[in-house]
Amino acid sequence: MDTTGGSDIRSWPTGRLLSVAARLVEQRWTAMLETLDLSHAGLIVLHTLTSGPLPQRALARRCRVTDQTMSRTLDRLQRSGFVERTTDPADGRRLLAAATPEGRDVHERAVRAERDDPLVDDDQAFRDQLIGLVEGLSAPPAALAPKSRRPLT
Repeated sequence: MDTTGGSDIRSWPTGRLLSVAARLVEQRWTAMLETLDLSHAGLIVLHTLTSGPLPQRALARRCRVTDQTMSRTLDRLQRSGFVERTTDPADGRRLLAAATPEGRDVHERAVRAERDDPLVDDDQAFRDQLIGLVEGLSAPPAALAPKSRRPLT
């Protein structure tokens, strides 16, 4: 797949390079997850459920999605046999979501696949740069405003 549009990517600004690299990594990761019958959202839910069953609303909050989005994600995971929903013994009006043995297994397989991906580099300096970039870009908008080098006339 030609992602360069025929141009020399060495001339691209850093932001464009990062954007294309991120999309390519995401596409590669999505394709790998599909081989496990998982979505990225499903993997996040399974990861969150490693600490134990949770009510859907609490699960949605922890995953930072709406209740409706969580419901759809749980429906898909349940159809795949990766989660089950049971009545909360402490509150019969509420359902708890829990990973099934199959869900715990597929979660571990996905974690292993990510760790073993040849694109994952053990270069700690590169990781530290990425972490610094993400933290810097996560700063409040006022901190991102360009500093004027000279007064406007």
